[in-house]
Amino acid sequence: MVFDGAARPSGTTGTGAQVRSETAGLTRESSASRVADALRAGIIEGRYEPGTRLSEERVREYLGVSRSTLREAFRLLIRERLLVHELSRGVFVRQLSRADISDLYRVRRVVECTALRQVEVLTPAGLRRMSAAIEDGRRAEREGRWPQVAAASIRFHEALVGLAESPRLDGLITEVLAEFRLAYAFMHDTSAFHQHFLQRHSAIADAVRAGDLDGAADLLDTYLRDAERELLGSYTTPDRGGRSRP
Repeated sequence: MVFDGAARPSGTTGTGAQVRSETAGLTRESSASRVADALRAGIIEGRYEPGTRLSEERVREYLGVSRSTLREAFRLLIRERLLVHELSRGVFVRQLSRADISDLYRVRRVVECTALRQVEVLTPAGLRRMSAAIEDGRRAEREGRWPQVAAASIRFHEALVGLAESPRLDGLITEVLAEFRLAYAFMHDTSAFHQHFLQRHSAIADAVRAGDLDGAADLLDTYLRDAERELLGSYTTPDRGGRSRP
C-alpha cells in the first residue's frame, strides 16, 4: 500500500525509498497481469499452439514490455498450467495428455452445471452475452473460421457460468477453459467436432431463456460427456517435439 505524507497512518515508518519500491512492485504486477491476459487470449484464440516455444525476445518486442514484466507474466501462466518452463530450453505452450483432458471435463461438469443450477436471477446483460457468443460461433462457422468457432464456444460456456454472477466462478472457469483450449490442437478434424456441438448451444440457451435451469444443466452435462468422448476419440497424443502420434 502506498501513502503520501499527509495520509500515512500513525506507526508507519517506511522510508520514501521503500514506498517507491512498493509502488514499482505493484506497477510490475499490474503490467504482468495485462501481459498474461494478452497471452492467455492468444491461447484461447488458437494463435499459440501447444508445443510452441515462446521466444522471450520476440514476445517482448511484440508486446513492448520489459524482461522482468514478461517473466512475471510467464510465471502467472505457468501457475495456470498454460505454459511450462523447461530448463535450458525456454518457455513453451503446454501440451495436454488424455488424462488432462478427462480431468478438465470433470472440472467443467462440476463448475458449469452447478453454476447454472445456482442462478438466482437471469439478467438481460447475461442473456445477451450468451446469445452473442452463439451468433459469433454461427458467423465464424459460415465463414469457415474454425479457430474463431472454438473461441466463440469458449465464450458461450463462460457466459453460462457468468449467469450465476459470481466473480470467483468467472475467474475459475476462464482459467479452466483457457487450459482446455489447448486440447483442440491435436484433434483430427476440429471442424466436424465444432459443427456438431455448435448446434447444441441453442438448445441449452433456449432452456435457460425459458427459466428451466435444471433442464439446461442436464442438457449441458450430457453435452460435456458426449464432447469428452468425441474429443478423446479423435485426439492424438503429442510427443515432446510437438508432433502428434496415436
